[in-house]
Amino acid sequence: MEETLFTPANYKSDQAVRWCPGCGDHAILNSLHKAMAKVGVPPHKTAVISGIGCSSRLPYYMNTYGFHTIHGRAAAIATGFKVANPEMTVWQISGDGDGLAIGGNHFIHAVRRNIDINILLFNNKIYGLTKGQYSPTSDRGFVSKSSPYGTTEDPFIPAELVFGARGNFFARSIDVELQISQEVMAAAQIHKGTSVVEMLCNCMIFNNGIHNFITDRENRADRTIHLVHGEKMIFGKNKDMGLVRDGFLLKAVKIGENGYTIDDVLVHDAHTPSNFLHQQLAMMDGHDLPLAIGIIRDVESLTYNDEVSKQVETVRAKKGFDCLRDMILSGETWEVK
Repeated sequence: MEETLFTPANYKSDQAVRWCPGCGDHAILNSLHKAMAKVGVPPHKTAVISGIGCSSRLPYYMNTYGFHTIHGRAAAIATGFKVANPEMTVWQISGDGDGLAIGGNHFIHAVRRNIDINILLFNNKIYGLTKGQYSPTSDRGFVSKSSPYGTTEDPFIPAELVFGARGNFFARSIDVELQISQEVMAAAQIHKGTSVVEMLCNCMIFNNGIHNFITDRENRADRTIHLVHGEKMIFGKNKDMGLVRDGFLLKAVKIGENGYTIDDVLVHDAHTPSNFLHQQLAMMDGHDLPLAIGIIRDVESLTYNDEVSKQVETVRAKKGFDCLRDMILSGETWEVK
């Protein structure tokens, strides 16, 4: 039987994309279409489930099964869908508000349970659809319509939540890094278990330029590092900077200066079960250390949906019933006349 090949067009719906011109969501959608074509899971074997927000319009633009749910509940519905349909590939689309505020509890428990879903978290550090309130990822002191004198809160860092919930897959990209976005999305889809991909994206209307410190062309190479499993952690415009150990911490050094050579630069191991170094890499923010993009952690582990399916089959074989009615009538029953 010949292998069926798909193109990005196979995953595009006929709906007009209704995001503001210049919104980073356009690039993310484009990358998702290409990543899905690369992996090759058929559209009819794919479901895209979202909550509420600008990013959550995405299912309308997919030629797959889709479900636009209610605010903060995408993870809960994606969980139920995957357990009931284990043969399907499931994507959850959420923004930083939808996924980490009202949906925060569902988010951490989906990660903890290791359900085989792919969470695409759009992070523009603002509530865009509801017109510019600060979100759980907005920086302390951020001035918005709901914080006119600046927020008095510290933000969530999505990676920190993932590792706190013992997550096994975390990757990050930027809306302007199309190739890296496709790379991490494809890896997320292949990974068995909960995969979280944080997409840093720009909101042209309510938070324009929020990621400029790391995304502008002039400084991006010096302020970001593209992590690739098995490769040296090297970055910079001239590829002459590297990450080395400094006690229990990480340090950025210039290769060839102060006694540091290429041999001192760490090699990225995304597959090691220990998450100690992965957490340090994920928490770098582009200031003292470069922001990590790419696949930071990718470790296999038991998945919730597989274990539930096994449990159901074991109980079914032991009890000898195939449906709910048989199960109910298998115990002591009586007839009321």
